[in-house]
Amino acid sequence: MEFTHEKGALRETITARRKALDDTSWQSFDEARLTALLKALPPPGVIAIYASRRHEPGTLTTIKELRSRGWQVLLPKLSKEPDWAWATDELRSGWAGIPEPSGSALGIDSLAQADVIVVPCLAVSRDGTRLGMGGGWYDRALRHRRSGTPIWALANADEVLQKLPSEPHDIPVDAVVTENGFTHLGAGSVS
Repeated sequence: MEFTHEKGALRETITARRKALDDTSWQSFDEARLTALLKALPPPGVIAIYASRRHEPGTLTTIKELRSRGWQVLLPKLSKEPDWAWATDELRSGWAGIPEPSGSALGIDSLAQADVIVVPCLAVSRDGTRLGMGGGWYDRALRHRRSGTPIWALANADEVLQKLPSEPHDIPVDAVVTENGFTHLGAGSVS
């Protein structure tokens, strides 16, 4: 499906579509995304990933699976400025009800430890443009990654679009993981 709306209208459309998906579909999509993500990952190291909330690609099971496979997992501590903490068995409800680690904040520069970064999105385009929720949190955070660290987004397959509006501050992603698998994005990707 191709969208021609501006970012705000596009966010509303995708959010409504996500809310219309039943729990069985979400569970099926999340299981398929987890399988695709695990296949695409390099040997265990440090991964930065988000802790999901309802109506977005799920990561709570993924976080547990990554930790059981030897990954050190960085999770956002949400506030006005980006920050990170190590994932533990206990997450608490943070800003806007988004789960976050209960441990101490490590600082914004801790993202440089990540070997792979997995970000949320509402949609991505074939050139790697990511449509987020509109606050710019990840665009500010990603400036602190180590050069060359791959950025992957989790989305539903129908949220991978040919084009999306972008702005100069938008940081593109390198790949997307959907229920249909792992897809490289950007100049070298196959449409």
